[in-house]
Amino acid sequence: MPRPFRLRAAALSACALLLPALLAGCTAGDDQAQDLTRQKLDWKPCPSPDEAQGGGASPSPLPGARGQWECATLKAPLDWDDPDGDSIGLALIRVRTSGPENKRIGSLIFNFGGPGGSGVTTLPAFGRDYTTLRTRYDLVSFDPRGVGRSAPVTCEDDQQLDEYFQQDGTPDDSAERTELLDSTKDFNAACEDNSRRILPHVRTTEAARDLDLMRQVLGDDKLHYFGISYGTELGGVYAHLFPDKVGRAVFDAVVDPALNSEQASLGQARGFQRALDNYAEDCVSQVEECPVGDSVQDVKNRIATLLRDLDRTPIPGVFPRQLTETMATSGIAQALYSKNFWPFLTDGLEQAYDGDGTILMVLADSMNGRSQNGEYSNLVPANVAINCADAKPRYTPADVERLLPEFRKASPLFGDFMAWGMITCTDWAVPGAADHPDVSAPGAAPILVIGNTGDPATPYEGARSMARALGEGVGVELTYNGQGHGAYNSEDRCVRNAVHGYLLDGKVPEADAVCP
Repeated sequence: MPRPFRLRAAALSACALLLPALLAGCTAGDDQAQDLTRQKLDWKPCPSPDEAQGGGASPSPLPGARGQWECATLKAPLDWDDPDGDSIGLALIRVRTSGPENKRIGSLIFNFGGPGGSGVTTLPAFGRDYTTLRTRYDLVSFDPRGVGRSAPVTCEDDQQLDEYFQQDGTPDDSAERTELLDSTKDFNAACEDNSRRILPHVRTTEAARDLDLMRQVLGDDKLHYFGISYGTELGGVYAHLFPDKVGRAVFDAVVDPALNSEQASLGQARGFQRALDNYAEDCVSQVEECPVGDSVQDVKNRIATLLRDLDRTPIPGVFPRQLTETMATSGIAQALYSKNFWPFLTDGLEQAYDGDGTILMVLADSMNGRSQNGEYSNLVPANVAINCADAKPRYTPADVERLLPEFRKASPLFGDFMAWGMITCTDWAVPGAADHPDVSAPGAAPILVIGNTGDPATPYEGARSMARALGEGVGVELTYNGQGHGAYNSEDRCVRNAVHGYLLDGKVPEADAVCP
């Protein structure tokens, strides 16, 4: 969400809008594609994540038998329209099922969203959360094309990115607007200079074709899938392209496929404002006094005052960097992704009111993919590349100025931030494919679509929109009355029972069910 990072604004349509270039994507593959389906994966113990994946230690085994994480590389065409041309390697990770082989359903493939998130690092980090699902599935994830170890998009270096994220993302005058535009152009030019080979080939339709190749090489007749956030959009595009190959699938924290970039950014502004309101209400309702405000409005007023003060005078953050208004906004947004992070937001605000921006900056660094040693993963470059390759609209400063009143009405705190984020794709090297993705999937198996009423990043309304777009009898909506981004990882028993019943036993929940 911080500029230029957006969880999702829009994506692309499928074959009908991209003819004749993607016509092959809707029909049987050629000889080279068939050869790729016969490749054998060489599974080995996983190495430590590299810088593009975020660094850190190699994943620890899960408890029980066959709990060792294994990694492999899947060969895929660089350009699915030219499968006889160059190829790229897609990084995969798996842990084998803990149950008996005769109860195994197949592989359950995860995409955790972003776009730009490394599945190779994320799946083992949350592996214990999927212990029940592992009783009948091998758990599998991957770095999508352009991400992590899969032909990663690279743009600016670490020092340049430090400067990039600290600059003013909500300009107040012509000089600041010029600086923002110049910075965006420099970032985009660096992406083109360093990644021109991969940039035209990171669209969601191509990632969906990678998914189908993955399914075949893993030996499954159908794709069993768990998509979170942007992963729901990828899953929807897959269902549109390959409806007869959809197995048991769950979409959690659902992207609204009907919205264009402007509408999606406006929806996120409302979503984050709603989450901030919920945080403030929770804080002032506690038995102990809320340390960051005496009432809901007071909490929001004090945050707004802090941001205005930071716009004029940044405060010390993680040495030697200063906490700017934009960095603080990013840190606040990061803390709203989960109710479990709300105490950190309270501590960070208290600290910032006393002139110390360390906690809010650490939260912002997490959002931006910056490690403690100052190295950035390629989360943001990949996010920008995929968003800009997918989304057709290109916005000018005049467009933003025209839309600012509506964004400010949607969110006094996040409105300017979200509106100016729409210039991210200005002067991007690759044209965007469409206004929004086509996820219609007539004839596909039922897909469980879960919406969280308090989700800031993928607002609740997107779940109903996705269920309708998938088609009658395909999208089955489940509502979770909760907070944070997503529902399954909230550990709500009702949600988990619904997901487990479907993925493990094939029991489709009743339409429009509500949890708890």
